[in-house]
Amino acid sequence: ISTEPEGTILRISVEGGGCSGFQYKFDLVQELPAEDDIVIRRGDATVLVDSISAQFMAGSQIDFVDDLIGQSFQIRNPNAVASCGCGTSFAL
Repeated sequence: ISTEPEGTILRISVEGGGCSGFQYKFDLVQELPAEDDIVIRRGDATVLVDSISAQFMAGSQIDFVDDLIGQSFQIRNPNAVASCGCGTSFAL
């Protein structure tokens, strides 16, 4: 995000689709949080999650991973009963 314009925020949402039924969507946005957004702040980073997506992500851990295959966000969701190999799709 450091290369994005000031005020850029990461928005994470859950949408229907993907190979397991639901998929995570990651967007960099420049918008104020909506009334029903959950705002997570850690250091200089801010993450927004809408209230509907938060229901699917309750208890999840969000991490940024930089490894041999590249950089990505990973979500460890305790509610997921199955997930795909790429890690962005899950089933409840």
